[in-house]
Amino acid sequence: MMRDFPLCNVEKEFLLGVIAENKRVDGRQPAEFRQIKIAFGKTFGTCEVTIGKTRVLAHVSGEISCPKARRPNEGVLHVNVDMSPMGHPTFEAGRQTDETVVLNRLLERCLKDSRCVDLEALCIVSGEKVWTLRVDITVLNHEGNILDCCCMAAIAALKHFRRPDVSVSGEEVTIHTAEQRDLLPLSVHHMPLCVTFAFFHQGTSMLVDPTEREERVMEGRMMIGQNKHREICMLQVTGQMLLRQDQVKKCTKMSLMKVMEMTNLIQQALANDKAARARGESCGFAVWSDQEKINSTLTAAKEMEAPPTPDLPSNSDSDSRVDSDSDGAQGMEVDDRSKGDVPTRVGQGVAVLGATAVEQWKVEDD
Repeated sequence: MMRDFPLCNVEKEFLLGVIAENKRVDGRQPAEFRQIKIAFGKTFGTCEVTIGKTRVLAHVSGEISCPKARRPNEGVLHVNVDMSPMGHPTFEAGRQTDETVVLNRLLERCLKDSRCVDLEALCIVSGEKVWTLRVDITVLNHEGNILDCCCMAAIAALKHFRRPDVSVSGEEVTIHTAEQRDLLPLSVHHMPLCVTFAFFHQGTSMLVDPTEREERVMEGRMMIGQNKHREICMLQVTGQMLLRQDQVKKCTKMSLMKVMEMTNLIQQALANDKAARARGESCGFAVWSDQEKINSTLTAAKEMEAPPTPDLPSNSDSDSRVDSDSDGAQGMEVDDRSKGDVPTRVGQGVAVLGATAVEQWKVEDD
């Protein structure tokens, strides 16, 4: 079981009261998503997605292995989610919680059961050698709605992944490097994405993309996995509330709009990454980390007023080379090398240091 840090009664009543008025603490509308950012790493198959402050990193790797006995002509796809204490204090290290198990199953239903990846194209030699893909998802920061963020990161990493080309000659299998042959992308038929709805007050209030505090006070939620072709790949309802048929239809229509927006966002991010790689520019994490860099010594720019320019003396004053102090002592001549600047006045036993005069010492006579 996860370590539980419940909210106090005052905070819980405040959140429920705000939701009852169709408002949210962060100022969003009930059907509004938080800001979504997508960035790809230098290596193919690495993607980082943030929804608000929820941050997830996905990495796709591949290796050649034996196929399953029931499906000798298909490759294998594994999905694994790591929820460490780095992402949230309630996560425990070294063990899978109930939430981790449920999240793994939902992602497998959405990605594997929907057949979004062409596994038959991963077959090298029927019954002997196939490609095995592994999607490792790490939750870097949990601020609510992990499922949507993990699903988007996984499908974007699969679209971004490139595998090496393989040739078969008799019983010999040769894996070509990137220098020998171009890397090949995966065959992805469609992009199933998840949208989560949270329900409150016996199903009368509904929110899209709930935050971590809103998830603590919700009575139930509906998770819909859908693609832009209006195909529902996964649907699950959890919690202690009853939903009407019209509510379910309304949620599916809203999820379709959100899925189309997220699909366009992923495609645009892939196109930008491809264009940046073709130009040889820095892309992905390099650009993202530079924008979010924190410098403790950096201060905001301030406008400074220039000091007034002193009036230059006349030429007759600058020609004087000898001056006496207040005691009537004889002064020391100083060469003026500043082309018009007034030399520094000196007296007996006084040193002259500076750019406007020659460094000299006056020694008193015995």
